[in-house]
Amino acid sequence: MQFQYRDVDQEGLVTLDAISSADKFNKWIYDAIRPFCQGTILEIGSGIGNISQFFIREKNDIYLSDIRLNYREIVKDKFGLDDQRVLDIDIVRQDFNDVYAALLGKFDSVFCLNVVEHIKEDHAAIDNMVKLLKPGGKLTVLVPAYQALYNHFDVTLEHYRRYNRETLVSLMSRHGTLIRVFNFNFVGIFGWFVSGKLLGNKILPTNEVKLFNYLVPINRIIDRILCRKIGLSVVCVISKHPLT
Repeated sequence: MQFQYRDVDQEGLVTLDAISSADKFNKWIYDAIRPFCQGTILEIGSGIGNISQFFIREKNDIYLSDIRLNYREIVKDKFGLDDQRVLDIDIVRQDFNDVYAALLGKFDSVFCLNVVEHIKEDHAAIDNMVKLLKPGGKLTVLVPAYQALYNHFDVTLEHYRRYNRETLVSLMSRHGTLIRVFNFNFVGIFGWFVSGKLLGNKILPTNEVKLFNYLVPINRIIDRILCRKIGLSVVCVISKHPLT
């Protein structure tokens, strides 16, 4: 399948393809966010469906979305979905309310994984995602943690920033009631630092992804021991105020 459109993300696709083979790692992410995703669900920035696949296998009422045409075509083909279930949603459009009027207040849950760091106007992104929720609905966001870890990977992937618990909670809590905040993937800190900072890799090496995937059962235990207080990513969950 070839695309001639400007909204084709080749660097991101290489990374997502590498991570797609990390079945244990993807399942780990899914298990971490699953308790907060109920009812009618929307994923913002579905990519090639590395996490979406688990929701679909369990026959959840889920909608996928991405601004990239190639990703939308890939997930439609992969999961047998149509345009009603795979949406083109730009969460920082200035005319968001008008363009997506039919989607406002439609969803019980919205989740967004490794997307907000790509967006300069992150406050607008969170505000608009909350608009898509029913009153009391939950928004779950996962982003890369610790600005000190910013390296060649982040540059290649066009990350504006990395977060920590305080900055993510500050960003999200003004848009809803804080439900939960926790870190994820402690061991990944060392791989990200060594490979991206010391070795200067710009794209995740496939062999490193395979090794990390193999070690996921051990890494899950380590995260539990550390009570999810430190990790390569940070996750925040808020609920939409009942009267908004």
